[in-house]
Amino acid sequence: MAEEQFLAVAVDAAKSAGEIIRKSFYLTKNVEHKGQVDLVTETDKACEDLIFNHLRMLYPDHKFIGEETSAALGSTDDLTYDPTWIVDPLDGTTNFVHGFPFVCVSIGLTIGKIPTVGVVYNPIMNELFTAVRGKGAFLNGSPIRTSPQNELVKALMVTEVGTKRDKSTLDDTTNRINKLLFKIRSIRMCGSLALNMCGVACGMWLLEL
Repeated sequence: MAEEQFLAVAVDAAKSAGEIIRKSFYLTKNVEHKGQVDLVTETDKACEDLIFNHLRMLYPDHKFIGEETSAALGSTDDLTYDPTWIVDPLDGTTNFVHGFPFVCVSIGLTIGKIPTVGVVYNPIMNELFTAVRGKGAFLNGSPIRTSPQNELVKALMVTEVGTKRDKSTLDDTTNRINKLLFKIRSIRMCGSLALNMCGVACGMWLLEL
């Protein structure tokens, strides 16, 4: 029962943050650079603050790890055995800045270092992915499942190039893609790792590289 309560709270937080994203999507954004091409907006920060305030009010003894908090501190918090909420308040920030609708709020809860609850919400396309460990995964309340396809040549592969632009990283990335490209039907880069994984979970893509 506790897990279902955690899920309900995460869904409420994701939908509240999603409303901020939805209202800001077609407006001019205040954009900052975290790297050469890695972006952050005031909406990222507002969503993370909203989510953490919502969760801390209900679970003050839990731990919290957030993308924008970690980026601001220049470090990543260590995952402990304590119940820990892991939040990417706006996955797909570059898409958000460019008006491409593959953006989402991603909230996960680990207990004893085990992923237990997950919520991914795309407010632009009105897609809510939810899961509780051992109880299946759902899209807008309907069960989802991975593709039964077992032939690569009939499959789509989804991947991302990341935000690093040094030659070594780009060469590694393109070499991995090149090795598979002639074996698959096609490749997609949608700009949100969370939505990519949800796509794998509901059978849109066969695999993520």
